[in-house]
Amino acid sequence: MTEGPQEPSGAAAGNPPPLTAAASLVGVQALVLLILAVLETVNLVDERRSMGLSVTVFFAAYGVVLVAAAWGLHRRATWARGPVLITQLIMLGLAWNVREHVVVAIALAVCAGIVLAGMLHPDTLAALDRDPTADED
Repeated sequence: MTEGPQEPSGAAAGNPPPLTAAASLVGVQALVLLILAVLETVNLVDERRSMGLSVTVFFAAYGVVLVAAAWGLHRRATWARGPVLITQLIMLGLAWNVREHVVVAIALAVCAGIVLAGMLHPDTLAALDRDPTADED
């Protein structure tokens, strides 16, 4: 006897595509920050050791926060909205700040725009407003 395809269980089973896209891109942003933290650690020099260590700690901590926020979005945790939205606004400001490096600025702005659009999509807002642990009557 063969059974049909099984539905995924948990809160992520019914996540709308805009929420999934936003959570995925936030995960990529977190991964980039963690990679930058590792690269900063590898490139520490004596002349700027304290600056390098503080940048490393900042990138690593922010990367961990974004990993948690991406996971929170995947699980439909409403607390994850704030860090994700603030991060995208920071990325837009950073894109403006590095506008002389056109490719980097465009990549930052497009990524932030996609996440913002996904986070502000009506399906995402409805999904994050629902309590995934509540019984559906």
